[in-house]
Parts: sequence; structure tokens; C-alpha cells
Amino acid sequence: MSTIESITLMLALVYSTSLLYWGGKKWGALVSGALLLGATLASFFWPLLLILLGAVLVVTALGQYQPAFANAEGRPNAIREICQHFFALSMLLVGVQYAINAGLLYAGETPWLMRPDVGDAFLPIAGGIELKAILTLGLWDQNHPAAVVMLCVVLLTGVVCKRAFCGWACPLGLAGEYLYRLRKRIIHAELLPPAWIDWPLRMVKYLLLAALLYLVISMPSASIPHYLEGNYHKVADLKMAVFFMMPSVVALIGFSIIFALAAWRRQGFCRYICPYGALLGIVSFLSPFKIRRDTQHCLIETKGMSCDKCTRACPANISVHTQKNIHSDECQACMRCVSACPKKEALQFSTRNGIQLSARGLLIVLLTIMFMLPLFAYVGGYWHSQTPDSIKIELIQKLDRIGH
Repeated sequence: MSTIESITLMLALVYSTSLLYWGGKKWGALVSGALLLGATLASFFWPLLLILLGAVLVVTALGQYQPAFANAEGRPNAIREICQHFFALSMLLVGVQYAINAGLLYAGETPWLMRPDVGDAFLPIAGGIELKAILTLGLWDQNHPAAVVMLCVVLLTGVVCKRAFCGWACPLGLAGEYLYRLRKRIIHAELLPPAWIDWPLRMVKYLLLAALLYLVISMPSASIPHYLEGNYHKVADLKMAVFFMMPSVVALIGFSIIFALAAWRRQGFCRYICPYGALLGIVSFLSPFKIRRDTQHCLIETKGMSCDKCTRACPANISVHTQKNIHSDECQACMRCVSACPKKEALQFSTRNGIQLSARGLLIVLLTIMFMLPLFAYVGGYWHSQTPDSIKIELIQKLDRIGH
């Protein structure tokens, strides 16, 4: 586990433990802290112990002098934006570290900077094939084990808390938000497409997801071991790095379309193109948590007012004020509607039997899933790539000739 991965992981888990403590969940904080310390000690990796100690000191100091940080006070929007920028900064640092590592390999040198295995999260097809290998053959890949770990992490976030990964963690969603705001400064109109166009466009991401699933499902189980040990799979991450670092003309055109779409409509990339968003949209139906409107407190029923602040705040353009429970696959659990509601009791992110999850609670759950599971995978030896640098240096020189 690289230093940047370790720092990010420790800060996130220590912060989530502090949220439990300052939120009055002392037993939850104790259990979370014990699991974190136990996993760290079990790793026998001394930098993790130093980072853990440093993270505890930082969060304790910020909690003492800036109680709002430790208590996660403020409206849900502020908490979510902090989380989004935290993940974006983490991925930026990981990207820089990965680019340096790949550049040294391309130059034929043994990297002095460790490869961040979390970059395998950008290999969804590899993760899907590895998951199929585990389920059908009991075979765990040694070249990119983090790919299946991160795929399972993202899927688990969808099962537990809907598309919170999209609304709280995805750096592409944050980039799209900034592009949309920039476009709004120049062109103020919303430019929303009519409903008869919007629905077919939303299906594009499901078609892309179907294509990715076909690649995984159509591969015979008997062929998977050969694929996992093949040269293409060993350098799949490097081919991805070259795709982003030295994009072709076609790739640049594709990126331009994505950027234009994100600027044209709020969450345009998430709504129309992202296959991960499509997958989480399907999985989110399994989540017990939904945005639920209590008609006994809503101003529409109790006061007869024509209030639609929740709907106007929704970036996915969901008609929140006309529904009792939001089942839409576009809901990212961003809590903007909850934040906009003038009646605190009228709108909640909760289960059918009334278990509520506040913005702070959602953040704790998300951080725990996204960082605790990779930590246990690392401790269990199912995280770090076992492909030697010498093999990568040899294969990267003939990267263009390596196919499926």
C-alpha cells in the first residue's frame, strides 16, 4: 500500500470514528477505532502506525479548536462538498503518483515511487472478470486484485446507501459540477431537453453497461485463468494510463463530448453516459434507504402551500414534492432536497420502518465501506499487485502490440 493510499485511508477512517464519537455514538466509535487499530497492527507496516497516530492528533486538534470539523456541523450540502473535494484531492494525488510510476516504467527504469493499487478501480472489466473467477472458480487474481475489491466496494455502497458514491465521492461528478457552474456564468438558461428526448438519452448509459457486462459474461469460465495470466491483463492498467496520458484524436473527441455534456446539463455525464452510474442505479433499488417525504409534516399537506423547494434543489430533476418515497435510479442521496426543505421533519433519508440516516451518518457509512474494506483486503493479502516491475518494463516496450 503506497504512502498516499495510507494517508488517505487513515484520515478517512479516523475522521469517521471521530464523527461517531462526537455524534454521541461512543460504542460505535470504540468498535470502529478498535477495528482500525487491529487492522493496522495486523499489517505490520510501520508507516501505517505513524500515519494513524498523526491522523488521530490532527483530528483531535481540529476537533478541539474547530468543533465544526469534528462534529461535522453545518448543512448537508457543506458536509457533502467537503467529502467530494477530499476524494477529488486524493484521486489527484494518486493520479500523479501513478503517472510518475508509469513514466519510469516506460523509460525502462525501476520505479522509485510505489504504484498505487487503488488505480485498479479504473479497470471495471478486469474487476468483473476477477469477480466471475472468484465466484465460479474460486480463483483470486494476483495481477490486479484491487480491481475486484474496489468493484465490490462500490457495489456495496449502492446496496447500503443508494448512489451515494456518485453524489458524495466520484471526482468526475465534482468536475462536472464545476463545468456546469462555469457554463451557467456564460449561458444562464438551463437548456434542459424535453422529456421525450431525455428518456432515450438516459438509456445510453445502460447500453454501455450492457456492453461491459457482455464482455464479462460471455467469457467462458475455462478461459479466465489464461486471460488473468496473459500479458494483456498484466499491463491493462498501463494501457489505461497511456490512453489518458497520450490520448488519440478519437479519444480527445470523446472527452470533448463528455465535457460538453457535463457543462450543458447538471450531472449530464452521470445521467446519460456513465456505466458505473447505471450499475449503481440498478443496485440502488436494493437499498433500504430512500428519500421519504412525511406528509404529516410537509407544508403541502399541512398548510396547503405550493412548496417545491426540494424539487428545485434536486440536481437530477426528480419531482420530490409530488412523491412520498423516491425510488428513482437517478437519486444520488446527495441530500440537497433535505437541505432545502424548510421543515426538518418533512424530508428524511430513511428506511421503511423509520431508521433515519443523517448527512453525518451517511458520510460515516460511506467512509467505512470505502476505506475499511480495502484495509482488510490489504491486510489479508488481496490488494497489492504481484506483477514484478521487470515484467512491466519488458511488456510496456511493446504495449502497442499486446492485444486481447
